[in-house]
Amino acid sequence: QVQLVESGGGVVQAGGSLRLSCAASGRTFSGYVMGWFRQTPGKERELVASIRWSVGVTNYANYVKGRFIISGDYAKNTVYLQMNSLKPEDTAVYYCNAARGASSDWGQGTQVTVSS
Repeated sequence: QVQLVESGGGVVQAGGSLRLSCAASGRTFSGYVMGWFRQTPGKERELVASIRWSVGVTNYANYVKGRFIISGDYAKNTVYLQMNSLKPEDTAVYYCNAARGASSDWGQGTQVTVSS
């Protein structure tokens, strides 16, 4: 059973940085796409960034390109999201996701609040 545990959320001022971590366990993740999504009240969950595990190919939403960096530590089975130049509109609950084919698992989410 896949388990994803996010950490690193919090409150930061606009222009600041945070690093989110997602510790994954329960299986080997070769062939998986690990992603970070975010959601605000009343809106659908949206993709922020993803990384193809063990290959390292990354993908970013346009609104975070140049500000956020997704990376993976394969030895620790941990995915990171380095968030720089944060804006108030980045305020959301951030979720970690592990997907392969029809399989998709989610973490419990971590709140990120950016104050202006």
